[in-house]
Amino acid sequence: MSTRRHFIMTSAGALAAPFLAPRRAKADQAEWDAWDEQVIPAGYDPAFSNPWGLASRFLPRRVQANPNLRAGDIHVDAVARYLYHIQNDGTAMRYGVAIGRDDLYEPGVYTIRRKVRWPSWTPTANMIRHTPSYEEFAGGMPGGPENPLGARALYLYVGDRDTYLRIHGTPQPWSIGQRASSGCVRMVMAHIIDLFEQVELGAVAHLYDAE
Repeated sequence: MSTRRHFIMTSAGALAAPFLAPRRAKADQAEWDAWDEQVIPAGYDPAFSNPWGLASRFLPRRVQANPNLRAGDIHVDAVARYLYHIQNDGTAMRYGVAIGRDDLYEPGVYTIRRKVRWPSWTPTANMIRHTPSYEEFAGGMPGGPENPLGARALYLYVGDRDTYLRIHGTPQPWSIGQRASSGCVRMVMAHIIDLFEQVELGAVAHLYDAE
């Protein structure tokens, strides 16, 4: 499965902690729900909603998949800028994506070992070297609609090692179809929210060559 043609056919104190933690979790949940409402268009229909002005081919589509592919896995066609999530019935859900710019995109086979709703973001030293303005966020940036990881993130691992590569939402939907990120795979917020609910931990993500 080395080519895209092969894989797709078409401190308050210890006593206070038990009481404070659930209240914080409830606050987070309410805030996350409010942010979801901000980034999901009213009357959202994945196949037709397009307030972002995407090329129509980047809207979610169900397509036929090669029968040899494992249901639940993800395949990223970096040339066409598509992400495919393989379904149990031999089809795949296809989404438009952006990939890493220049030499930052890293093809390979990864395992999704963590999923986070409205994640925080901390740029790596390599990201800061490529984009010095990221230095401002060296200590981390809390989750939210302006966070570069967007509404959801799937964390890509090799074995037990976090690669710092993600499949994630983006507050820059105009970048879909381009080479724009610091190595990760970007999706429109509403699309990653859809995908996030369907992907199980342990799924394998295949990121194919961009050339």
